[in-house]
Amino acid sequence: MTPAGPASAGPAPAGWTVVLPVKDANRAKTRLAGLPDAGPALARAIALDTIEAVAACAAVAQVVVVTDDAELAAAGSGRGEASAPPHGVRIVHDREPAGPNAAVLAAMATIPVTEPRAALLGDLAALRPEDLERALTHASASERGVVPDAEGEGSTLVTARPGVPWASAFGAGSFAQHLALGCAVLAVPADSSLRRDVDTPAHLEAALELGVGPRTAARLAPALASADSA
Repeated sequence: MTPAGPASAGPAPAGWTVVLPVKDANRAKTRLAGLPDAGPALARAIALDTIEAVAACAAVAQVVVVTDDAELAAAGSGRGEASAPPHGVRIVHDREPAGPNAAVLAAMATIPVTEPRAALLGDLAALRPEDLERALTHASASERGVVPDAEGEGSTLVTARPGVPWASAFGAGSFAQHLALGCAVLAVPADSSLRRDVDTPAHLEAALELGVGPRTAARLAPALASADSA
């Protein structure tokens, strides 16, 4: 499928609503378990950095975080130890988690189809707001759009223009499934921060090269300092 490139893209519709499914940090990022300082705190730091980057994107009006992480849910109601979410972020406690796609579908059912909508993975530790803004600008040229992850197997972003019913299939091998749903491939460079999700130590190393967010960097600082001094 031909990517939807800059030549056919118009201005991004104002006021995108972006849904982020975020897994309970106590069960997330298990493939990072062998790394120093890995664990729930690192998983939560990655999620919070992703949320903050999305909220800072000029094309985004509202961020809806759907999570079964009790600490993030508590932060959304002004409780808990996690820092309060940025302005424009709404956190919904997912009390019966059934996976990321189920969380996205449930949230999208509450958002008017007249709005531009997107769903984004919550583990883009190096996400830059301007990279997301460019992708949403390209998304205005397609009824539905998708951005593959760096490996080209999963999907990091799925979009729908105003008036287009939502459809998504996040999960293993989701990129092919999103193409089957009629999503156009959005023109995003291979080295974009929008394509670098973090599931494995190699992914995290690639994200570090791009430049991770402040919470992730702070969480990894002791391990990085030890490695530099070795």
